[in-house]
Amino acid sequence: MLCLSKMFVKKLLFVVNAPEFFLSHRLPIALAARQAGYEVHVATAAGGGVRNILELGFDHHVIPLARSGQNPFREIRSIFAIYQLFSELKPDLVHLITIKPLLYGGIAAKLAGVRATVAAVSGLGTVFMDVGAARVRRWLVSLLYRLALSQNRLSVIFQNPDDRNALLKLGALRQAEVRMIRGSGVDLGGYSLLPEPEGTPVVAMASRLLRDKGVFEFVEAARLLEERGVLVRMRLIGSVDSGNPSSVTEEQVTSWRKEGVVELPGYRSDIAAEYAASHIVCLPSYREGLPKGLVEAAACGRAVVTTDVPGCRDAIEPEVTGVLVPVKNSVALADAIQILVNCRERRIQMGRAGRELAEREFAIEKIVDQHLNIYRELLSNV
Repeated sequence: MLCLSKMFVKKLLFVVNAPEFFLSHRLPIALAARQAGYEVHVATAAGGGVRNILELGFDHHVIPLARSGQNPFREIRSIFAIYQLFSELKPDLVHLITIKPLLYGGIAAKLAGVRATVAAVSGLGTVFMDVGAARVRRWLVSLLYRLALSQNRLSVIFQNPDDRNALLKLGALRQAEVRMIRGSGVDLGGYSLLPEPEGTPVVAMASRLLRDKGVFEFVEAARLLEERGVLVRMRLIGSVDSGNPSSVTEEQVTSWRKEGVVELPGYRSDIAAEYAASHIVCLPSYREGLPKGLVEAAACGRAVVTTDVPGCRDAIEPEVTGVLVPVKNSVALADAIQILVNCRERRIQMGRAGRELAEREFAIEKIVDQHLNIYRELLSNV
């Protein structure tokens, strides 16, 4: 009887670029899927987080996947390695997360005859962000999306309507395959709504130190606020990402540290504590899926200043939980920060509204349930 029931266990495989991203953004879904009876596997590139995944009891598979690599032979090798994994493991369902796993995993799933596919779009990449991108490169990436999403049983999860509309316009998928889930969720129990700390107002920006996250605009806004005599502490929390071509350099960080207009504490895992010690959360990004940092800011009850771009504007309620500013505009960014620094009551009101938004839309239980419903829907009658 035990062996017979084992035959009906569904095999679920997550494919993610980095083990750390799986742990920070998809772990609750994987844990819930295992509790629901799925046999859960995880495939990522090598990295420090692999040990954590194994310690959690998941089967892990290393795949050759370079985040920033553009060598065509290496990229083809990545697709072939994923195809081999699919052919050997024979998962009932693959959940493809981040751009390269989605594109390469989608093609491999089609070739390997995977029964059902979930593709999670958490941003479309720089080729859709940069209006000056080479026409051939844009055409090639668009073709890859159409190939990757040509599945028989497919659900594509979007975090914002702009990304959804872009792929629908490409003809890469059908409306019936679209699912909308607002971000990766947050465990509200780990993010308390605490009163603002006493003392000089603190503005926190927590992200990888990438140009397209708006780090240069944040530093320039700090310079402007210092020139204006605004009493504020600007904290840029994060580390250099040497594997990303958009990353700032260690030399640049050293220069900023010497200049002293921003505090640079480096990478921090205790974001809830960092936000609790802050008054305002800032993310002047150029484009996002739906940034987890802003979801965490809402959960902590902190007012937000962010850019009016896809993903960022979808993570707040403009003029209710935060303020939108034009992208790549350090003056507007400094202006918005200055207004909130000088208006404590408005900050507090926005923070309370942010917590209500988090409870209503971003609770991890809701996000997990939405994913499990999609799994059940795709695997019904399979």
